[in-house]
Amino acid sequence: MRLNVCGIDRFLRIAIGLVFVGLTLSGAIGVWGWIGVVPLLTGIFKFCPAYAIFGLQTCPLEKK
Repeated sequence: MRLNVCGIDRFLRIAIGLVFVGLTLSGAIGVWGWIGVVPLLTGIFKFCPAYAIFGLQTCPLEKK
């Protein structure tokens, strides 16, 4: 599994995921807020399956 989520993209994924999960736990939004688990986990593990499918990445290129 190659890392493909880094930098500001990673920070935003974690922040947005925490906001959605927090709002769901507080009862401010409905059960659909659990979708925040997806960006949270992709940010934590630095891997996004959708990025892998489309060949995208936000990590700097490795020097060979």
